[in-house]
This record gives sequence, C-alpha cells and structure tokens, in this order.
Amino acid sequence: MSNEFGKLLRREREMNKIGLREMAKMVGVSPAYLSRVERGEVPPFSEERIRTIAGILHLDVDELLALGGKVSSDLEGIILDRPKEMAGLIRALKGVKKEDIIWLTETAKMYAEQV
Repeated sequence: MSNEFGKLLRREREMNKIGLREMAKMVGVSPAYLSRVERGEVPPFSEERIRTIAGILHLDVDELLALGGKVSSDLEGIILDRPKEMAGLIRALKGVKKEDIIWLTETAKMYAEQV
C-alpha cells in the first residue's frame, strides 16, 4: 500500500503545528487511527474526511483525493453522465503539458459561460 498520502498528511499537519490528537478530533477519528493512516497501515479516509483535511491544511482537494486513490464524486458524476465523451477528452489530454491543460481549462470555462 502506498504511503504517500500518509506522509503528506503528517508533514502538512506538523508544518501547520497541529498535534495528532487535535487533528484527529477535527477530522472525527481516533488519534490511533489517524496515526495508522499517516504510517500507511490503513487506506486513506473517505472523500468527506479528505475534504475536511484539505480544508484544515489548506491543500487542493482534488490533489489530496488523487493521492488517496480517490476521485471527487462530482467528477465521477460528470464522467458517468457522458462516459464516452469524457473518457475521450481525458485520454486526448494524456501527453499534454500542465500549462496547456490549464489554458484549455480556462478557455473551456469562458466557453461554458457564453453558452
């Protein structure tokens, strides 16, 4: 099991000077369970708890979800609504540079506002 989620969680929690017990209380889990997640002994939390953690630590929700092996439920809904088109779009962007994806995203947002 990958421990990248747990390593990032511990590093960010400590950088924000939040103790293990305090963070566990904020997330709604036991300190022992949070410690096990940080050590990579158990899988990352549910989407709801990962969203809470992202807010507490000021992290990007989608990046944190992905690191935890999850996809945001709103994205899942969008993909399931138009699976063929969305799969084609995502596959077409596979080798595209990050900067170009950002540009395409901003262009798509402007287009969607005009429609």
